[in-house]
Amino acid sequence: MLSTLANPRATPYLFPMASPEIEALTQALSRLPGLGPRSARRAVLHLLKKREGALGPLRAALEAVDERLETCATCGNVDTSNPCAICADPRRDARALCVVEEVADLWALDRARLFPGRFHVLGGRLSALEGVRPEDLSIDALVRRIESGGIDEVVLAMNATLEGQTTAHYLVERIERFPVRVTQLAHGLPVGGELDYLDEGTLAQALRARRPVA
Repeated sequence: MLSTLANPRATPYLFPMASPEIEALTQALSRLPGLGPRSARRAVLHLLKKREGALGPLRAALEAVDERLETCATCGNVDTSNPCAICADPRRDARALCVVEEVADLWALDRARLFPGRFHVLGGRLSALEGVRPEDLSIDALVRRIESGGIDEVVLAMNATLEGQTTAHYLVERIERFPVRVTQLAHGLPVGGELDYLDEGTLAQALRARRPVA
């Protein structure tokens, strides 16, 4: 042992930091988006210190969601009810339909409280490199919703990527035969953005979408 302490290059002892159960919890949290090993370890320590006020409610909430989690058969959102709370809300404007790639996009738009209508989740985007084809997405379900009537506007809220724009163009081709207004989110300069910090794609889109000054 003395020789190991005297030699800093010696192989360190690989003692476990905690019990297998706590290590498993740390590893599970570290796989969540935005949480690395260090952040997960801090979160676990907080949960252990606040066992009654944090760990218990978290466990109960996870169990409740796990037991009741469903995918909305209408729009593809995930919720604890089917149809989801958005589709079941009578205050929503059923004439406006916003199409998004993923559930995360739906939540982001709805969190802004700027769109009063309803949504449709494709479950991804077309990608030749990743082998994602139209039949792999809920595009046919979207066409059926539009074909059933009652929708005046379809908002294509695709991400500003090559795959996202390819998906938007394909959707336009599929729904152009219906008497609905098809719009797309504008892309360009963000509020508060400085030109020097923007990428060339954003600048190019901003120039293409320029409008007259009143």
